[in-house]
Amino acid sequence: MHRELRAVRRAATAALFAFLVLFATAAAAVAPVNKSFFGTAVEGYDVVAYFTEGRPVEGSADFSHRWRGAEWRFASAEHRDLFAANPEKYAPQYGGYCAYAVSQGATAGIDPKAWKIVDGKLYLNLNVSIQKRWLADVPGFIAKADVNWPKLVDDPSVIASGNPCNPCAAKVANPCAANAANPCAARH
Repeated sequence: MHRELRAVRRAATAALFAFLVLFATAAAAVAPVNKSFFGTAVEGYDVVAYFTEGRPVEGSADFSHRWRGAEWRFASAEHRDLFAANPEKYAPQYGGYCAYAVSQGATAGIDPKAWKIVDGKLYLNLNVSIQKRWLADVPGFIAKADVNWPKLVDDPSVIASGNPCNPCAAKVANPCAANAANPCAARH
């Protein structure tokens, strides 16, 4: 009887802990860049290589650049310099979080091998299975993710390209800062 009671208590404690972690994660805004425990973006892969080589390529700590609080790694100095000159051109959409997850109003990690460039923008997904789901309606999921992303990120003023505030970038120094209650209200 005491064993059964202890087992029930442990199960209840574990369930409560899981609920609290899930609730805290859902309620908390995420960092503008998805980075590893060690602070690297895109699991250390070279984001420029997706565009120049058409495939995922691991980056090197020898060729790195800090941007938006993360270390971005590259396979060469040339790729690092291209990124440094125009990070918004190469950075993945939605801060490098899974594009499908963002379309669903959540965030998830990524597999650098589950990627696609659409209209000159890099999108990453959790894994190949989720990517297949995302590929079923790319325009629809991008439209949903564009709406959800500003609600998920903790500082909308530093949202990477692919957010609905970007059309303002040329007209407003900080396109999302005009209205703190609705950071994208200043869209043009």
